[in-house]
Amino acid sequence: FYYSVRTTGVYCRTSCAARRPRRENVAFHATTADAEQAGFRPCRRCRPDEAPGAAAERRAATMAAACRAIEDAADQGEPQPAVDDLAAAAGMTRSHFHRSFKVVTGLTPKAYATEVRNRRVRQALATTGGATGTVTDAIYDAGFNSNGRFYATSSATLGMTPTTYRAGGGGLTIRFGVGECSLGSVLVAATDAGVCAIFLGDDADALVHDLEDRFPGATLTGGEAAAAFEQWMSAVVALVDDPRTGHDLPLDVRGTAFQQRVWQALRAIPVGSTATYSEIAATIGAPTAVRAVAAACAANKLAVAIPCHRVVRTDGSLSGYRWGVDRKRLLLERETP
Repeated sequence: FYYSVRTTGVYCRTSCAARRPRRENVAFHATTADAEQAGFRPCRRCRPDEAPGAAAERRAATMAAACRAIEDAADQGEPQPAVDDLAAAAGMTRSHFHRSFKVVTGLTPKAYATEVRNRRVRQALATTGGATGTVTDAIYDAGFNSNGRFYATSSATLGMTPTTYRAGGGGLTIRFGVGECSLGSVLVAATDAGVCAIFLGDDADALVHDLEDRFPGATLTGGEAAAAFEQWMSAVVALVDDPRTGHDLPLDVRGTAFQQRVWQALRAIPVGSTATYSEIAATIGAPTAVRAVAAACAANKLAVAIPCHRVVRTDGSLSGYRWGVDRKRLLLERETP
């Protein structure tokens, strides 16, 4: 059923988020036709005359158009569209547009535009290789107004310098080691900044090949000669054996802005506790980005150190885990008091 408000002349769904009217001004109607026949017009906020879900679909389509506008500007090397212009095109106020954009995409318009440009830089650096083009060309072609602004955040964006990224990790030295733990084989890799990968599996050679594929131009070397690396390796094995101990490993975390937010939320889950994908999405302020959260969990390269094994389905059952559901179950059991 629906309710109408005499003082405003509109009728609403019972779930409308509008301010509740005084009871003496309210009438009830079984259908929208009844409300309109009584002289009331549909609320522009809850849109009771539309099919359920239509408003969400319309908002998603509107935000998709805004995303395309941001991406088109980046493709043409133009500055990011102003939020006021995007809001006007969407027929919304600035605050309403900003809030809606973050709900749908999980990012603010500015953060989305930055990520679009960062993605274009990554693609340009990867495709130009070492033979043609320059790093500066890639930066300006991606829409950055100055290379200084990009270099200021390049380490967080790429996990390394742009020149190193362009060469597929060329010039970057990654120390790694493979050992055995209670869950099978474990690979630990680290740059000078800290541990950049922790892989679990059954085949040690497959883990090394995975690392090689991720950094085809990097120099991979054994970490046995570095005392600090040996300590990190031991700490990882101890963490796998008993996740309750926690760790103070220096981490070289690489990912998009959205992935970084998800991984930070994962690290905030207490030992012995779990969270659902929906809860993580709500925690980072993107309640509709459940699938994107699941994808970020799957992209995590730091097993146990970033505890994606603590994320479960809404019904509490175990979902997919990059290193095997059985390992996920064992890790959770080891964290249980």
